[in-house]
Amino acid sequence: MRISVDPDRCYGSGECAYRLPSVFTEVDGYGAVVPGREDAGDDPRVREAAERCPSQAITIG
Repeated sequence: MRISVDPDRCYGSGECAYRLPSVFTEVDGYGAVVPGREDAGDDPRVREAAERCPSQAITIG
């Protein structure tokens, strides 16, 4: 499953990068998916990071 971070919704809390730095990073102060990890959505830790995103900017689909 594919992961994406909506830059219009993300306000840069860094929660995703803190929880799972192997998949998420920060670019210009906002959350982003590490290049090459866009298809890691089957990982339960990714789902947890998405559920705990305070701005609900992470989509798995």
